[in-house]
Amino acid sequence: MTASHDASARLDPHHEIADIDRRLFGGFVEHLGRHIYDGIFEPGHPSADDEGFRTDVIDLVKELGVSTIRYPGGNFVSGYRWEDGIGPKADRPRRLDLAWHSTETNEVGLHEFQAWLDRVGSELMLAVNLGTRGTQEALDLLEYANIDTRTEWTDQRAANGRETPFGVKMWCLGNEMDGPWQVGHRNADDYGKLASRTAKAMRMVDPGVELVVCGSSARSMPTFGSWERTVLEHTFDDVDFISCHSYYQEQGGNAQEFLASGVDMARFIESVVAIADTVAATKKSDKRIMISFDEWNVWYLHDDEGGQNDKPEEKGWPVAPRLLEDKYNALDAVVFGDLMITLLQHADRVRSASLAQLVNVIAPIMTEPGGPAWRQTTFFPFSITSRLAQGRAVRVPVSSATIATEKLGDVDALNAVATIDDEGVSLFVVNRSTTDAATLRVDLAPLVRALRREVAVVESHLLHDDDLYAANTLDDRERVGVRDAGASVDGEELSVALPAVSWAAIRLA
Repeated sequence: MTASHDASARLDPHHEIADIDRRLFGGFVEHLGRHIYDGIFEPGHPSADDEGFRTDVIDLVKELGVSTIRYPGGNFVSGYRWEDGIGPKADRPRRLDLAWHSTETNEVGLHEFQAWLDRVGSELMLAVNLGTRGTQEALDLLEYANIDTRTEWTDQRAANGRETPFGVKMWCLGNEMDGPWQVGHRNADDYGKLASRTAKAMRMVDPGVELVVCGSSARSMPTFGSWERTVLEHTFDDVDFISCHSYYQEQGGNAQEFLASGVDMARFIESVVAIADTVAATKKSDKRIMISFDEWNVWYLHDDEGGQNDKPEEKGWPVAPRLLEDKYNALDAVVFGDLMITLLQHADRVRSASLAQLVNVIAPIMTEPGGPAWRQTTFFPFSITSRLAQGRAVRVPVSSATIATEKLGDVDALNAVATIDDEGVSLFVVNRSTTDAATLRVDLAPLVRALRREVAVVESHLLHDDDLYAANTLDDRERVGVRDAGASVDGEELSVALPAVSWAAIRLA
């Protein structure tokens, strides 16, 4: 029989973290595998609109609630010539994609992707190629995208069907340039100099852009820490954000270690903040560099022998091969929900984040060519959190049992955060224990006093399955979902029962 314990917390609206930047609920679309072709774009599909986009996928992306979408990569961008994706489709070249050993047809480029974004209601976040290209090509793209004065590039934009600028606000200065796998990989000193030159030049074209410099592609990278320091010493005055990337997976069947992934993410964020603020101190600056956590997810990249699944099975250079199509289970979704809690807990410095990725490729949405689209288990914590987490984030320290992990030591079994807006309060909580259920009791007295009114539960969602490895598949697309958590308020106390390995979201009004 599963053991159970009591846990307690206090929800005080004065324990404010920060206002939530809606860009925290961003996504990521890369030219990779079946993400675009056979994913969001399938002209022959029964649901396709007049531009070839699957409307069933559009509906799911809108339900998911992604605010901004980073594009076109990812590793792909370090070999991408953006000009290949503009102009008449019949004239666009087919290119080899070295990042994912595939052939890129360039049927979807900047104009088509913006048209898709207009349909899903998300904003564009562009990455420039600082792998095989440099400052001039970044300036050309910025001019094409954002300038309304007549120039050769803006005349081309108009000829390609868009008189008005795209008005892209947020730009990434390359991608994962610390990684030896990256086309055009550089050391921190060389990349920092290139990023600084490019950032300065881009601001000469459009002073209003927000720029993201590449941080480490993982906390486990051997250059982590020294990379951030060196890059920021070069770019501190030129950029607004430094990126973090992190992926998590269960390894060796150790679900308990996997469930503590949020702790690792928190330490990653706090380390990068400390480095950025150290650079600020040495420069005697009050400026604060923010974090763009623009790649995060559960990703089963490595097998138990350390191999990787990032190359297509087909020989040659296939078009849109099945790549990185992870099937997510209930355990993955609970860890995923905890990662979202962690991002909200650091909303004062994490001002942008991008779930990597959206469709078919390590994604919350799956499709079958000519067939259905469906929600993976990770869809639910993202869509619910994106919808309910409004206003400002508030700390909710939980007093609970601890669980032992090999890599991270003893960690709290329960983790929580709240958000408060003009309409109500949302509480998000996870039970990381693989063995023990918990009953969480939350003292609402400070909240009730601040609001000068009683509160009641209006929504209550629980993600849990007795089979941790249950998943939604083509043959059983609704095997895992969310149910009512049964949360209730008695006077000034909220209580909710949390099974082992569960995530819950509760809305109070």
